[in-house]
Amino acid sequence: MAHWIDPRTKLTGHCVDLLPLTQNHFVELEVVAHDKRIWEHYVYDGSNADTFKNIFNSALIDKEKGNQFPFVIFHKQVQRIIGSTRFLDIQLKHKKLEIGSTWIHPDYWATEVNFECKLLLLEFCFHNLKAVRVQLKTDENNLRSRRAIEKIGGRFEGIIRHDMIRDNQTKRNSACYSIIDDEWSKVKLKLIARLEEKRVARK
Repeated sequence: MAHWIDPRTKLTGHCVDLLPLTQNHFVELEVVAHDKRIWEHYVYDGSNADTFKNIFNSALIDKEKGNQFPFVIFHKQVQRIIGSTRFLDIQLKHKKLEIGSTWIHPDYWATEVNFECKLLLLEFCFHNLKAVRVQLKTDENNLRSRRAIEKIGGRFEGIIRHDMIRDNQTKRNSACYSIIDDEWSKVKLKLIARLEEKRVARK
């Protein structure tokens, strides 16, 4: 199967680097994942060691198949991993994919980290991959995540009802957003401006 994304892909930013996930990252990443606040709106609880290993081993298997591409988020100032993100539902034929499974340790919520991660990922999608559509989804009730997607320029498309089943067997509705290639140049400028605002606020 032809892979759309080179398995060695690394995205380099000012604040963070996005490094391709390997099993060597598991020990450090699992420590970061222990904070239960991260998983409040996920369909699984990544703070559980067995669940964590299953989820990330599956991500590596799906990477081999070309269906996903998981990254770890490496914070350059503190010199440690602070979370993870990935490309999902990779469809080369239709030149589209999803950015998702993004989680960051709460110490870095509401900072420049998420903005820079999304800028790196989106620029790679539209500039390098020549994607025509990038999708972003989150729990319908995750208002913090929905606001974050809207701030980076995601356009709300609707609610996907009973989109996923949580580990506790309850059903999750997902809020669906997208950015398409025709919109990217304007979205990019706004995203860069928001990122700069966060950097100035940090100083």
